[in-house]
Amino acid sequence: MLSRVIFGARVSLAVGLVAVTAAALVGGLLGVLAGYLRGWPDRVIGLLLDSMLAFPPLVLLPAITAIQSQSFLTLTPALSLLSVPGFARLVRANTLSLSKREFVDAARLPGSSPRRVLLREVLPNVVLPVLSYGVLVPAGLIVAEGSLSFLGLGIPAPRPSWGGMIASGRPMLSSSPWLTFVPAIALFLTVLSINVIGDHARRLTDKKAAAL
Repeated sequence: MLSRVIFGARVSLAVGLVAVTAAALVGGLLGVLAGYLRGWPDRVIGLLLDSMLAFPPLVLLPAITAIQSQSFLTLTPALSLLSVPGFARLVRANTLSLSKREFVDAARLPGSSPRRVLLREVLPNVVLPVLSYGVLVPAGLIVAEGSLSFLGLGIPAPRPSWGGMIASGRPMLSSSPWLTFVPAIALFLTVLSINVIGDHARRLTDKKAAAL
């Protein structure tokens, strides 16, 4: 049981971290372009993000995992796709705010190119809120992966995952409750720890952002 819980942790944490990293990169790029360029790029990207948010995740995730083969390579991009709008909107809002600041206007005066202003003035100040938000997102993705595995739409057996272990132990809940409770407690403590760390990170980044 201990070995399966530890191995299941590798699966759940890998799905959460890889999906968040991919979503932060894609969403950050879209948010920076929308917030800095404005105009029609902002409208097009905004329409794309609104379309993604309008599609129910409880329908999208089972549909993707049911159509494609159930594997790590299928589940991770699907979870990453759901996280892109949140990162993109966060980065867009911060980029819009930063583009009106005095130090950005001063960087434009010598005739610096938009790419240089983005890389040297905007992006370094957008990283902190992205990191603060990115610490919290894996908790939700780990729960989503566990839910899909519980429903039989996540990581297939015999590879252990916490959701799959909870599902496999459910028929023996009355005689062997530890088969369900041990992975459930591991999932609960992991998500709780990520949320606590994320709250501390958010407070630290808020203090640094207020000092700018």
